[in-house]
Amino acid sequence: MKQQTLFSGADFNMQPLAFRIRPRSLDEFCGQKHLLGEGKILRRMIESDNVGSMIFWGPPGVGKTTLARIIAGSTKASFIDFSAVTSGIKEIKQVMEQADNSRAFGEKTILFVDEIHRFNKAQQDAFLPYVEKGSIVLIGATTENPSFEVNGALLSRCKVFVLQALKTEEIAGLIKHALTDPRGFGNQKINISDELINMIALFSNGDARAALSTLEMAVLNGDMENNIITVTKEEVEQCTSKKSLLYDKNGEEHYNLISALHKSMRNSDPDAAIYWLARMLEAGEDPLYVARRVTRFASEDVGLADPRALEIAVAAYQACHYIGMPECAVHLTQAVVYLSLAPKSNSLYTAYEKAKNDALSTLAEPVPLVIRNAPTSLMKELDYGKGYQYAHDFKDKITNMQCLPDSFADRVYYNPSEEGLESRFKGRLQEIKEMKKAIKK
Repeated sequence: MKQQTLFSGADFNMQPLAFRIRPRSLDEFCGQKHLLGEGKILRRMIESDNVGSMIFWGPPGVGKTTLARIIAGSTKASFIDFSAVTSGIKEIKQVMEQADNSRAFGEKTILFVDEIHRFNKAQQDAFLPYVEKGSIVLIGATTENPSFEVNGALLSRCKVFVLQALKTEEIAGLIKHALTDPRGFGNQKINISDELINMIALFSNGDARAALSTLEMAVLNGDMENNIITVTKEEVEQCTSKKSLLYDKNGEEHYNLISALHKSMRNSDPDAAIYWLARMLEAGEDPLYVARRVTRFASEDVGLADPRALEIAVAAYQACHYIGMPECAVHLTQAVVYLSLAPKSNSLYTAYEKAKNDALSTLAEPVPLVIRNAPTSLMKELDYGKGYQYAHDFKDKITNMQCLPDSFADRVYYNPSEEGLESRFKGRLQEIKEMKKAIKK
């Protein structure tokens, strides 16, 4: 543990960007308007210097530590930063005694514990008597559900504030601030488009620290000309690992052959599929690789038009695993021929691709409270599971409960075809939709 100022330690200019532009006040803080907007409870507590013991619960990079430091700069209390990773019972007791002595002279102590979930029960218990008698104000930060990771006795004496993943537009604003703030890149000329800023913001998945680290990496690797640093899309793609991998030219034929096999099966041509299969296996291709690709095909190109296709593909993979080449060639041939002759539907593939595109654009979209589990009293107080309808208690096992987020409530991803057995699934899906409409009426 250590007592420190806001910017102690190594040369400030050598610190990472996320550290250098860390907000110094509530007005600079990004996000969490539900807690820190004008008139909101946490903001009132901080501004009135009436902070009690609390726990900040939220994903990485949303400002838990930063918020604790802002409180430290706003309060009249002594502030101690405590590491849950490096401190034991002995260190805890030393700090508690120091806090007790300070309290005797009328000085309040705020103890900030990052990653409080890393403390075991005995370590957490050591805080309890000092929290109870007011020797310390405990502020814990955790990415884990405090209902499971913090002792019940300690949790009952702390107010839990749930911090949310930052929105993409909030992250984008933070990036633009870093580009203009003298503590960031404000003293440099950076050429980066809004498209790339939004790309970084989206990739960060609500994590401000990840976004700023990506920005810093992209700027440091940007092209400089006439004292202007230009950040290109290729550099951002490399920093976010989004760029597609390029295959070595020596391996091109490998991918040409698997493509030929896949497309022959898709075109319902068993003879061509067998030929390309033989070309691969006789050239020494790993049969398990072919079996994995065949298994993918079973769902991507056949799907529910013939649900048995996946069973046969998986069985072929297991056979290849059990006996290997050359015996397993016949098992792969059986799977390849079956898939070639099976009715074709790509409904499952297109459904997932549509959902994936929505998911990537809304990575921080919260799960509706109604379908969250609520095994603890804290989660129930936060309305987890409120209004949940247990399908087995309803006629036909159907309810009109909304399971998608509000912004996607009417989205349709799965559009079944009329091919093979999928026509039955299409009829069943339509029946379910009509029953739900009837319930709404």
